[in-house]
Amino acid sequence: MKILFIGDIVGKPGRLAVRELLPGIIEQQGIDLVIANCENAAAGFGVTAEIIQELYAANIDVLTSGNHIWDKKEVMGFIDNYETLLRPANYPAGTPGRGSVLTCTEGGIPVGIINLQGRIFMNPIECPFRAADREIEKLKKARIIIVDIHAEASSEKIALSWYLDSRVSAVLGTHTHVQTADERILPGGTACITDAGMTGPLDSVIGMQKDAVVQRFLLQIPNKFDVAKNDVRLQGVILEISPEGSSRGIERLNVPFR
Repeated sequence: MKILFIGDIVGKPGRLAVRELLPGIIEQQGIDLVIANCENAAAGFGVTAEIIQELYAANIDVLTSGNHIWDKKEVMGFIDNYETLLRPANYPAGTPGRGSVLTCTEGGIPVGIINLQGRIFMNPIECPFRAADREIEKLKKARIIIVDIHAEASSEKIALSWYLDSRVSAVLGTHTHVQTADERILPGGTACITDAGMTGPLDSVIGMQKDAVVQRFLLQIPNKFDVAKNDVRLQGVILEISPEGSSRGIERLNVPFR
């Protein structure tokens, strides 16, 4: 089977790219399930209920996230309403939302998806490695398990991939918005990539207008970041996975939109 994982969707340009490009990709590639990271979908920071519905309507099956999932306060009122909207599983007990889900393709194949967040250069929440152990146990009915590790450090993402090799089908990095060229399949059959990339404007600094970000670095004072508009791409990876759950292929996707 084939699973498409879409890298962080950034603002309206990213959402438009998904809406316009995704149906063709699904048809041309024979995609069975679509997963996308949505934590930057609302003007670059957070997500709203209306945008969640928009992304589901665009043929996305499961939405993952990360530290920016909490940027819009209204998320606290609706995150529990969507079984297939995930936040990192290693947030403390009692945090709204869920960190994993067992879903099925249209053909009835069960697929588990786990969302984790790294701790290096990020909030010191619970251990993502131990959280992965816990969530895998919950998803024992699924032979195919996909992990979104939302983290800054490449070392943490790679270490998690080796830790989970043979136990999950893929470990896919998000958060840095820069697609890496290190995709591979580990000896145990787990596909991995340090970062799946960004679905949004590449003529930017990780999706934001360049001048404002440069000024922040120069002056070290707060200023407003707006989503850029040009050189919009849909980035991610296509996974080919055996019925037993081992990955047979991982291919980077980088499709221009406008």
